Amino acid sequence: MDHGRVNPSMKLSDQGITGLGTVYYNLSEAEIQAQSIARGEGVEGQGGTILVTTGTFTGRSPKDKHVVLTDTTRETIWWENTRAMSEAGFDTLHADMLEHMKGRDYFVQDLIGGADPAQALDVRVITELAWHSLFIRHMLRRPDDAKIDSFVPEWTILNCPSFTADPARHDCRTGTVITMNFDRKLILIAGTEYAGENKKSVFSVLNYLLPERDVMPMHCSANHATGNPVDTAVFFGLSGTGKTTLSADPARTLIGDDEHGWSDRGVFNFEGGCYAKTINLSKEAEPDIYATCFMPHTVIENMVYDPDTKELDFEDDSLTANMRCAYPLDYIGNASDTALGGHPKNIIMLTCDAFGVLPPIARLTPAQAMYHFLSGFTSKVAGTERGVTEPQPTFSTCFGAPFMPRRPEVYGDLLRRKIASHGATCWLVNTGWTGGPYGTGHRMPIKATRALLSAALDGSLVENPFKKDPHFGFDFPVTCEGVDDALLDPRGTWDDPEAYDAAARKLVQMFADNFGQYAPYIDDDVKAAAIG
Repeated sequence: MDHGRVNPSMKLSDQGITGLGTVYYNLSEAEIQAQSIARGEGVEGQGGTILVTTGTFTGRSPKDKHVVLTDTTRETIWWENTRAMSEAGFDTLHADMLEHMKGRDYFVQDLIGGADPAQALDVRVITELAWHSLFIRHMLRRPDDAKIDSFVPEWTILNCPSFTADPARHDCRTGTVITMNFDRKLILIAGTEYAGENKKSVFSVLNYLLPERDVMPMHCSANHATGNPVDTAVFFGLSGTGKTTLSADPARTLIGDDEHGWSDRGVFNFEGGCYAKTINLSKEAEPDIYATCFMPHTVIENMVYDPDTKELDFEDDSLTANMRCAYPLDYIGNASDTALGGHPKNIIMLTCDAFGVLPPIARLTPAQAMYHFLSGFTSKVAGTERGVTEPQPTFSTCFGAPFMPRRPEVYGDLLRRKIASHGATCWLVNTGWTGGPYGTGHRMPIKATRALLSAALDGSLVENPFKKDPHFGFDFPVTCEGVDDALLDPRGTWDDPEAYDAAARKLVQMFADNFGQYAPYIDDDVKAAAIG
């Protein structure tokens, strides 16, 4: 039995999926939420939100992510970073999942990945859990009624958490599996209730397809000057560096908070919503995101709450520190209606340097930008993990290695060419430590970071005098209005300048050791980009 709105010529039976119970096509948010609550998947929270948990898995399972090895992918996938699955294993997994699904109800959303129509991907998402259907309806972009009536998916995601894979039978690692078949344009997800696997799978597909069209896919947030989409900025950064916080500037228009493309016409958001971390979220520090936690149909994921009042506890991480909320982009007051921007005037690469070595802001040449983009540096601090007693570097190439199917140099070269073509100014911003390493120094003042970013984005910072860093070779400003000059030169913030030099040399060597894996594929000017 079918319910909801569906193109009559494109039902699941046309995709070889038969014998199901009730299939719900393209239900509205209210309809999906009602189904989810009726099925015991979640409960209604304050303001009409839905409160859910994801069971054993409270985050992604990158080690269980696979790509099917075919003639198409054999020479194009970054196999050192990607687990291969045989075609036979995939076919058996698909057949076994379809058999498992028989008699069960499923939810279908026909959606779009990408705000630029020329680059958009039509995706059908078939989920066993109703709330997953609500989640992905928020996260991807919704077609209008006319397109729904004629919708034919280019790619399909089949998500069945109740199915457990068999590593020997399905050529996978564990009972949890996320696998992509680029020949069949099909994604299979099983053995995990974590909803983020759905959206990151679409991101991974676009990361593979778009470079062939000379479009740069980016794990970044983006905004533009209010009323002036030409003045666009993008913010690359790993978790904890301030990517979402710093791009959510009330003086600018938010294009998106996580995943974007850069085409010949400019920047475009892949998504139609946001998936924000809620740990320690406060009304004072993040008023817009906080407000979404009390809006109708926001998905509140893995948060502790009072069973009677449904009051959320933003500090209790007993379920996970990765607690989140998912909501449509238009819940943010200054969000773009089109999710489009111009070519970036400024590119910001955010890092949390727990060594206290990097300046609060530095200007990068195109070669230096490619070096730092491929490096994707941030750092873990003592106490964050067992056995970590001093800051440890973390390098995640392209600021998102788990989502990059192609070799990193493909994305690095694309970024470098686009910077050169459109004249973007590139900046490295340290939101980590100053005055010494973690445990000795102190966290970079957010007020100073915001002032420096504002000056970079309005163009006034480039008018100031700059000084070359002797260790990394980039230039940093020696003065900026609203910022203490003493903060700008990291060496001068340390009590012992010689200790700073030793720490800087150590970090430079860490960068060099990590970058050695790219050396055979990179021009000499990029190899030398971090040498002072």
